[in-house]
Amino acid sequence: MNDIVEEAEPQRCVIVVDDALPPGRAANAAAVIALTLGKRHPDLAGHDLVDASGDIHPGLIPIGIAVLAAPAPQLQALRAKARAGTVDLVDFPAQGQQTTDYAAFGAAVRTVETDALAYVGVGIYGSRKAVGRLVGKYALLK
Repeated sequence: MNDIVEEAEPQRCVIVVDDALPPGRAANAAAVIALTLGKRHPDLAGHDLVDASGDIHPGLIPIGIAVLAAPAPQLQALRAKARAGTVDLVDFPAQGQQTTDYAAFGAAVRTVETDALAYVGVGIYGSRKAVGRLVGKYALLK
């Protein structure tokens, strides 16, 4: 009996942030998006790592997360393309960096139509091919 084992399609995880953000805000946007991606896809974290002393280190994402940069106006278009495709999307509206109060953040977002929202970043997770088609033109954040 020949069992055919289907190989899982390689996956890719990227975060694209506004290339005009100062370093601290870019790092914040990437961290917020990564945390949400991790919540949505707990399987992204690899197994725990054990060092030569026997200390255990929490598992990290084995496929890595590229942090790319794009001009702010392109983030909305990228979000729209990702939503229309087969990937998972996490977006971070700009209002989130204008307050530290989550309720105020939610209230601010509720006042803006979807097409008018600006984003500081988006996270995309899915098949390597699908994600690559979406983000292939963007360079690493510098």
